[in-house]
Amino acid sequence: MTPMKTAIAGALCAGALMAALPAAAQETIVISNWDGYMPETLLEEFEKDTGIKAELAVHGTNEEIMGKLVAGKGKGYDVVFVSSPFAEALNHLGLAAKLDHDKIPNLKNLYPEASELAYDPGNTFSVPYAWGTTGLCYRSDLVDGEPESWNDLLKPAESLKGKTTMLSTDRWLMAAGELALGYSVNETDPEKIAEVKDLLIEAKKTLLAYDDTTFYSKLVSGEAELVHAWDGWCNYGIAENDQIKYVVPKEGTDLWVDTIVVTEASEHKDAAQKFVDYVLSADTGKWVAENILYKTPNKAAMDALDPALLKQYPNLAMTPDEVMQGELLRDLGQAQKLYTQTVSEIMAAK
Repeated sequence: MTPMKTAIAGALCAGALMAALPAAAQETIVISNWDGYMPETLLEEFEKDTGIKAELAVHGTNEEIMGKLVAGKGKGYDVVFVSSPFAEALNHLGLAAKLDHDKIPNLKNLYPEASELAYDPGNTFSVPYAWGTTGLCYRSDLVDGEPESWNDLLKPAESLKGKTTMLSTDRWLMAAGELALGYSVNETDPEKIAEVKDLLIEAKKTLLAYDDTTFYSKLVSGEAELVHAWDGWCNYGIAENDQIKYVVPKEGTDLWVDTIVVTEASEHKDAAQKFVDYVLSADTGKWVAENILYKTPNKAAMDALDPALLKQYPNLAMTPDEVMQGELLRDLGQAQKLYTQTVSEIMAAK
């Protein structure tokens, strides 16, 4: 065999050997989010556009994913969607990565107010995805007058007894009582928390139910007439009955923010931040507002909405200034145990 033929044969053998070896593993990131909280095709489109595979792990509650993250020190997850107090807690626990803004250029799509949130000024470890208020959602054709106070829910008129529902999730149940009494939604004074507990136990006697998921359908059917609601979920009722209205009580509201966090344990931080950037596109933000009916801090998205949508769902048209009037829910630290215990006692009360 001539030297040239030997070289060619060697090259062919090397090529055959390379062909027989498995292809390099595709980079994969794991995202945990609530079910239906982003477009169904988003992960597929992300992979198509970036070559990065993304897998979805669904969580039902903030508490569920927090339990997994704390137990595993964040391992197994690259990106998580959690509400702001839980994002703040992840940062305090060292489980949230610091974000490199140079790798998330779509941050420019956000309102300036989105970088002024007290739990994370400058979006150092989290990016806001959706935000809003909590208030009263009601049947304007069945309720006398417009409800204006948390006490319209907690101390209802005789005609409304047995026709109201409340959220049972710790922070939001407590917030209704705290605001009614003029306290902070982040109150930690045990004596004030005891007052809130007594008020909510009395209110329980007037309720149709605690309901975190189907309260709007109870309004549609007329089974309930006044309910404690997140603004976006009230919109689900409005979609079926235009006599359903939403109001922020005069005592105020919490400002809730659902955020995106990259875990410190992620071994694919660049890919994870590329996903965060992808989510912050105007198109994705527009989908959130149009399909989840929640406000988004994505200005580019909100500016692209059909004005008819804002007319149909007035709370979608709330400005950032109006949203920021609410009191941010913050991480309670050790006081969270007091909230959990208090809510357990309210639920157990007769």
